[in-house]
Amino acid sequence: MAEDLSALHDNLIQLSETIQESLAKAQYIPEEGTNVSVKSMLESLLPRKTLVGRRITEDQIQGELKDFSLCCAALASAQGSNHTSLSWIPKDLSLTAVSAFEELSKAFSANLNAGKSTRIVELGLDCSLVSDEKKLVVEMMPLVMPLLKESIKESSIDHLDDCDEVSAASARAPLAYAVVAVYQFRWFVTQVEQPHLGKLCSLVIPCALTALDHWSPVVKGQGMITFIHLGKNMKAAEFCPYEDVILDTCCQNIVSSDEIWHLVVEMSVLLVTCIHGTNPRSSWYERILNEMLNHLERQPKNKDRYIAWLQHIDPLFGGAGLLLLAHFRRIFPLFFQWMHSDNDQTLLLVLKRIYTVMKLTWIRNTPFVERLVDELAVTYKEAALRRAREEIRAHVIQTLVLLQQSKGLQFEAAWNKHRDDPNLTTIGPSLSTRNAATLLLNDHDGAEQWRGQKI
Repeated sequence: MAEDLSALHDNLIQLSETIQESLAKAQYIPEEGTNVSVKSMLESLLPRKTLVGRRITEDQIQGELKDFSLCCAALASAQGSNHTSLSWIPKDLSLTAVSAFEELSKAFSANLNAGKSTRIVELGLDCSLVSDEKKLVVEMMPLVMPLLKESIKESSIDHLDDCDEVSAASARAPLAYAVVAVYQFRWFVTQVEQPHLGKLCSLVIPCALTALDHWSPVVKGQGMITFIHLGKNMKAAEFCPYEDVILDTCCQNIVSSDEIWHLVVEMSVLLVTCIHGTNPRSSWYERILNEMLNHLERQPKNKDRYIAWLQHIDPLFGGAGLLLLAHFRRIFPLFFQWMHSDNDQTLLLVLKRIYTVMKLTWIRNTPFVERLVDELAVTYKEAALRRAREEIRAHVIQTLVLLQQSKGLQFEAAWNKHRDDPNLTTIGPSLSTRNAATLLLNDHDGAEQWRGQKI
């Protein structure tokens, strides 16, 4: 056993030296106004050689494995980061850290196979189903999650502070510590996928909630990315002990700044549909949709916000079903405004979401039929000047046909004013009472086409 530990430790030291060499060469300028050196902090996490003849204990190597893992997580997670705390880390150093961690994980796995104790089994995971490259990640989770949670929490807002909340939080602990910690946290969690991640929820979710409770958009954003990963890799039942607090946190974060609003929309839609499925009776559909509409109505011309919403909202529409009827007076005025976007892809998103709402509700009990027909007619004509004219017109026709099928005489009355418009004559055959449209999905170019089909 001592020989196995010694071999593992030698491997750890060798890999640490490789990272240390690259880390020493990296150019780093500390942030202005702070005495925090992220580079020094990472260097301090790398184990050093022990004195010749000195025996390494199992507890010591566990501590060094933890520190090495934290260093690798920070370096690996820096890829794509634009925050000054991590953006100085070159890509090749990030890749070196990933490679070193995977190599050490394989060596660690060999020790496990030799009969060494492991936390993996204690967490309820089948060790044989966890790949060698991921075993060290899982083993370190119980050790690093509480530390990362505390690092994030240190610079969170304390509501007992009488002075400026953000200043008070930054005074207790520099923001850089929370930024590094949340990037490390996100990296650790995203290394684990289904079916293993659900076993780790009691370690992961409290830390993720702490990140979302932070005042910094950077910290919040990484927490949201983590929750998105959880939503894609956990079952509804695995969220059960935390579902209400998670969804309440989603509602509270819908007020987030523009830079992370796309993340809070994606996260909220994914989590409410994962947890509550197609159960429109869940009050969370109502609460989340209301919160989103509140902010869209305040800034209806904010392209970043409404495009992100249009891109991600479809699953929530599907889960809400007929509940959408109660929101028509808020949703359709926004749709009508966005239909005049000068961007073809944005217009296509609006048309797709309108079709989804119509299909789910059969657009019953609404005063918006006439206005919708008018807007679609204008959109069809104006499409002549757009590059995506064929795709736009196909979506318009698809929607008009569904309107005709669902509203009958009400549609005919609204369409009469456009029936003789020379710019709309090509729509006529599609709206024949003897035909309906069938949607064809082209998986190659994403275009949607229609064709007549007798009924």
